[in-house]
This record gives sequence, C-alpha cells and structure tokens, in this order.
Amino acid sequence: MRPPFPPKRRLRCYSFDPSLAGDIGTWDINEILIEIPRELDAQGKPGLRPGPVGEYIEVLDVDPASRLFYKPVDLEHPDILVQDGLSASENNPQFHQQMVYAVAMATIDHFENAVGRKVLWSSRVIRDGSYRLQFVRRLRIYPHALRARNAYYSPRKKALLFGYFPVTSKDKKNTPGTTVFSCLSHDIIVHEMSHALLDGVHPRFNEPSNPDVHAFHEAFADIVAIFQRFSYPGILESQLRETRGDLGSENMLAQLAQQFGRATGRNSALRDALGGIDPETGKWAPRDPDPRALEQVYEPHKRGAILVAAVFRAFTLVYHRRVADLFRLSTGGSGILPEGAIHPDLVTRLAVEARETASRILRMCMRGLDYCPPVDLTFGDYLRAVITADLDIDPDDADRCRVAFVQSFREWGIAPSGVRAMSVDALVWDDFETVGAKSALRAKLRARAPGMAGIDARMLRDEQDRYRSALNSKKRKLKSGFEVSDEAGADAAPGSMTSVRADPSSNAKRLRIQPIRPWDDRDLIWRAMQESTYPIWRWLNDVANADIAEALNLVLRSEDAPRSVYRNSSGDPTVEVHAVRPIQRRRHRLSEETFYVVEVTQRRRGAFDADRQRQWDESDVYLPERGDFTYRAGSTFFLDPVSFEIDWVIPTAGTVADDAELERMRGFLTGERVPRANAFDSGLRRLAGSPAGLRDEPFALLHEEP
Repeated sequence: MRPPFPPKRRLRCYSFDPSLAGDIGTWDINEILIEIPRELDAQGKPGLRPGPVGEYIEVLDVDPASRLFYKPVDLEHPDILVQDGLSASENNPQFHQQMVYAVAMATIDHFENAVGRKVLWSSRVIRDGSYRLQFVRRLRIYPHALRARNAYYSPRKKALLFGYFPVTSKDKKNTPGTTVFSCLSHDIIVHEMSHALLDGVHPRFNEPSNPDVHAFHEAFADIVAIFQRFSYPGILESQLRETRGDLGSENMLAQLAQQFGRATGRNSALRDALGGIDPETGKWAPRDPDPRALEQVYEPHKRGAILVAAVFRAFTLVYHRRVADLFRLSTGGSGILPEGAIHPDLVTRLAVEARETASRILRMCMRGLDYCPPVDLTFGDYLRAVITADLDIDPDDADRCRVAFVQSFREWGIAPSGVRAMSVDALVWDDFETVGAKSALRAKLRARAPGMAGIDARMLRDEQDRYRSALNSKKRKLKSGFEVSDEAGADAAPGSMTSVRADPSSNAKRLRIQPIRPWDDRDLIWRAMQESTYPIWRWLNDVANADIAEALNLVLRSEDAPRSVYRNSSGDPTVEVHAVRPIQRRRHRLSEETFYVVEVTQRRRGAFDADRQRQWDESDVYLPERGDFTYRAGSTFFLDPVSFEIDWVIPTAGTVADDAELERMRGFLTGERVPRANAFDSGLRRLAGSPAGLRDEPFALLHEEP
C-alpha cells in the first residue's frame, strides 16, 4: 500500500532579494526554504499543475515587453521535488515562477490560520445590463508583466503584476546594465498578496473617503511583509546576533524591499519601520514616536508608515518584556550584556520569544480586519478592531499585547474619535445592547428643547436599564425573522441557519439563511455567503424593523433621510448587505463559537458643489443616477447563527443622513480639508465618480515609481 502524500512541501526562495548573494556578510542567509501546504485533490493526490496552477493561485509567465512566454515550472516533477524546488537564480524564469508561488502560498497559509476560514478573492463584477457578482477561484500572478519600476495588485484583473527594470545608477550597491526583478523580492510579493487578501475581505476599502483609507491598505501590506519574515528559520537568528538581541535597533527584519529601494536611488530600503537614513549625516537613525506625525503627513505610503511604526513598536514592547528575564539570567542580574558576540543558546531562546511574539502580533492584525467598519476606515477604528478581535480569541492576554498596542498607538498620536479613554476596556467596540441604548438617547436628545444638557454617565446607565428590559421583545422580533432549519441534510453544521430564499409559493414568512461550512469547496462557501445576504437584506429593508436598524447605524424611515439617499421601490432608504462571512470566537476560555460577520451600508449621492447637494437633498423631482461621488455609511455587526442575537456593532462615523460626515468626505476629495499629497490624490475627484478606469486600478498609479 502506497503511503499518503505528505501534507507539506518545501521550496527554495530568496530570504529578502537577490542582493544578499553579492555581499559576503549576508551570503549565508540569502536562500531559505519555505514550507507551505501541498495542494492535493479530492482523492488525496497531487493537484498542482505546471505554472504553477493550484486551488488559489495561477502563475502565467507572459512577458509582453519582450514578446515572450516562458515555459511553466512543474513543481510536481520528481527531479524538482527531491531537491525542494529549483535553486535560487536571477536568470531562471522558472525559479521566478516558483518564488512567487511559494511566497504567495505562505502568505495565504498565514492568513487562513489567523482568521480561521478559507481565503476568497474579491468577486468579479459583471455589468451586462444588470449587476452580478462572479466567483473568482484563482488569483493570477504575472512575474514579468511590465518593464517598469512597479508592481501592483489589480482589482479589475484579479491579478498581481510584477515589473522589472534596468539599473542606471552606479554605486557600491548598484551596477549599471543589471536588471532588478520585483518578483524576486520577498517583501514585494507579500505586500501585493496582502493587498489582494485585504480586497477579498473589504472591497470597499479601495474607495477614498478619508486620508487613512489608502494609507491603511499600504500599511497592512507592509505589516504582513515584515512579520511573516519572522517565521523563517535562520533569518531571525542572524539579526538577533547582529543586534545583540535588541530588535528595536537597526535590523533587516524591519526593512522592506532593499534591492528595489537602492536601485531606485534611495540608498536604502524602500521602507523602514524603525528609522531611516539621516540626510545630514548619511547614517541610519531611529525614528522616535511623534504624536503629531499624522497631522503633517498625507501621502498614502508615508502616512501608512506611521501605522506600521506603531505596530512594530507594539511588537518590540512585548518582545522586550518577554526576554527581560533572559537578559537578567545571562548577565548576573544586571541586564547589560558584555561586549562581544552573545551566546548561541541565548540567540536560540531569544528567537523563540521573538517568533512567538511576531506570530501573535500578525494574527492580531489579520483578525482585526473582520472587526472594522465596512467603509471609511480610520487608523483609530483599526486600533479598536485589533483590540476587540484579540479579546474575542484570547480573553486573558497574558503577554499584555493589547496594552502594548494602546501604548504604542497613543505615543504615535493614533486615537479613535468618540472614546472616553485610551485604555483597553474603553476601546472595545460596543455590543448591540449598549449601541441601542445610545441610539435611543440620541433620539431623545434630538427631541429636546435647545440648550438642554447632553448625555452623561448616569443618563446612559438609566437608558441601558430601560433598553435592557425592552431588548427581550427586540430579540423576539429578531428571531421572528429567521429560523433554524433541518433541511440542509445530514452533513449540515448543527444549529446552522439554512436555505437560500423562502419559497415564494409557500406561505412561510420566516427567512432562512444558507449554512456557511468551512470545510466546503471555496466555490460553495462563496455561494453560501452570497445567498445568505438576501434574507438579511430583506429583513433590514422592512421599515417595521426600523428600531433595530437604527441601532445598526441605519436609517429606514423615509422622513429621516435626505432625498439624495438611494431608495427602494417603496420610496424608503434602501440597505445593502455586502458580506456575510463566518468567524470563530472564544468568548470564554473553554468555548469556541461560530458567528457571522455581516456588513451593511446605505448610499447617498454626493455633490462636489454644496449648493447642488442641497438641491439634491430637497428634490422631489430630479436626481442623477450617480452623484459626483458616493457617500456610504452603515455598520458591521456579529450575528449568532444559533440564538440569532446580535453582538458587536461596529458603526461608521455617521449615518447616511449625516450632513457633517458627507461634508467631511467632500472636503477630502476636493482637497479643501487636506492637501493633495501626490499625483494619485490629485485624481481623487475622477476616482470617486468614475465607473471604471482609475477606480478599478487604484494601486497601479499608487505604486508607480518615477
């Protein structure tokens, strides 16, 4: 009997990029082995085809500039399998194919382990007289897509496109006439893959609505690139020896795309989470936290670098706390290491602590994506998302990672609006009960006479007590909309919400939701997620549920919304359900539960001219099909598929009827409130209002090098 195929494979890759092979000091860490899941078919046999083409990734090596199509590598060939893939080579296109596949699959593996579900790419939008979504099984990767100083993720093509370019400068790190391939940079591959993964969870984070939105895309991609590197043996140990255990000092782990950065004239890595070259001294210098930095920086990469620095500082705070005892034991209690190389045993123990800390930080950052508002994200929102997500999976927080995040973000001046304190408990998102009480209080305040006092703590407590007693009827109302069904078959998950849509020929009024089972094929999971949006959409568009919808930051009553808000056939403001996806939570130490993350928004036509906006808001006759831009508002909420109770409610800053928030977005798009940072931002008007073009390819221009 033949033994089963191994579940993992190892492939050779560059640890950073090919530049390390040309320096005797870094030659020994130039090449690494990356372990990734081996793709097997339903019969347990190898399912990876030449390309490589697998379940998630399809590598197509077409070089339009050279009019070449390179032969695809077959990673299942026995000669390649036996040596853990092709040896690292700048001159072998098949190794280029191997490297993009290996690093991309490693990134997918980290993401799936963090969020607890299979990766899905953002859906393809089909506009053929109707609006349809199409499942995208594979992300395409083009290792030699363009002859340019660029690499980017294309939301329209559902592809990663890597460029290559000749070196023109001459210095100790660059030789004119040589070629830099962005597809051979570990950091650039992970960065672009992270854009694709983030787009798969939040497609509307591509829409510019405040300075943090595109900056967050860049920051998240850099965060994944930095912390994924900690998982590879050899690299971390090398840098711990170099820095004598101090990962807060200059080190290669915090630097991104070194070869690319030097070849484009920076004389350093493309980005550095810890510091940079001082223009006066020409030497590397650390960058201290600056609580006013966000007030001065608006270019997406530079602004995103502030978020990266805050996350990396949180890592160093936790890491140094965890290794303090090791330094005391190694120094007789002083904590001060003597001159010279540190002991190899100490390097090994430090590496264990650093690797576990980096893994925890990366998991926190990835899981936080499900706890973000559906649109208009700010860095402060993301801090709350990370804190709440980590609380859900690790209630104890023995390493005080959440405290480190709060401290670091405060030092960098990153704070959410509307919170009473920068503490862990104050930053956790509100549950449905608390949000409902605040919503009811705001409604009462709106009805008060001018000059009456605002909400105080006692008033909120009293309202919460009243709301809690009324919540039972709201829960009964919620349960009356859905039911648990046994119709999914014997293989259905216990207690799951089932069925696609209520049968129109039946008299049943209750809506049932399709089960989302993580072990299914990705196509079936995608279909279940899409079809589960319908009953929730139908329920939320019912004006009879306006009180519950108000607690979800939605406006259902026609009289409460300006005319510029998009409406349904009955003339009431319509609700859009963008996502229903599963997530694992551990609200108690010994329990693990599956919840559904639901994203709901409403749309409003926005005008660049304030007078035209007032005309649209008050009009009973003419409204354009599209505005100059689209203002969205709503919330993300967690739905228990067994009890049908709503837990976390994560709202946008305002509702769709909020004139102040619409004005803020208008000021950002027109450049009246923040300075335009670069050529990309100068096209924000066109980006916000165009049905295609720039709106579909935001990263192509954002990543372009001059």
